[in-house]
Amino acid sequence: MKLPRHLMPYAFIGPAILFLAALLVWPLAQAVVLSLQDVRSVGTVGAWVGLANYREVLTDGDFWSSTWLSLLWVVTNAALQTVLALLAALALNQSFPGVRIARTWIVLTWIIPTVVVVMIWRWLFSTSGGIVNPLLMQAGIIDRPVGFFASPDTAFATLVFINSWRWFPFITLMMLAGLTRIPGDLYEAARIDGAGPWKRFSRITWPLLAPTLGVLLVIGTLLSFNVFDIIWLMTAGGPADGTRTLPVLIYETAFKSYRMSEAAAVAVLATLFLMGFAVVATRWLARPPEAR
Repeated sequence: MKLPRHLMPYAFIGPAILFLAALLVWPLAQAVVLSLQDVRSVGTVGAWVGLANYREVLTDGDFWSSTWLSLLWVVTNAALQTVLALLAALALNQSFPGVRIARTWIVLTWIIPTVVVVMIWRWLFSTSGGIVNPLLMQAGIIDRPVGFFASPDTAFATLVFINSWRWFPFITLMMLAGLTRIPGDLYEAARIDGAGPWKRFSRITWPLLAPTLGVLLVIGTLLSFNVFDIIWLMTAGGPADGTRTLPVLIYETAFKSYRMSEAAAVAVLATLFLMGFAVVATRWLARPPEAR
């Protein structure tokens, strides 16, 4: 049986859509159903409670404090990762001996397993045997060792630094790809007209790199919001819940407090928020630059 011509594209993409539906939509639907029940632990059967779990979550102070920490986590990571990645991409976009090796090795921090990253940085920031405190004391920045994981503020800032160090190479490669698409003739013409480095960056590099930065903003926000492994392995949400973001709260609610349905409700709310952000950001990026 020969399909009509206008149905051929759907026949080709149909298996992929079904696979994605089974991989993504089905678990999400199960999470929604679970959030409407009263299931305490894995494998148990709960009664149907409707929106009671959502009312419980939305009136819980822990949910709102974790939401605020998640937003702060996303913003600080985005700022630090963007700065580090932009500086690295601009450096790697230059022509110098060993640039190919540098472009290859920049991904090293990205491919190291998370457990290894945690072990390395836990040792570096340790107050007994770590080398960060002695270096800062020798440089005159501090006069006594700092407990980087002793208070909520320092623990949060330290985790932001570690996570940004972990992920900025990925953003660097994306920015570098955007930089290589900028015609070199534009820079040459700007030099002839007497434009300095800052003028060339602000008038050529930044505007032409803006679409790439917009896409990275969406991807980076979604990835940063869902970071769990580094936070849990380094601080487990502490001290004093100072690093308990929404993914950590979901894990604790489900597997430490044995409230699976409430954890599912938190996960559904977080998913709706991220989906809304992705839709708004995507539509904004699709608009012409003059209409933004």
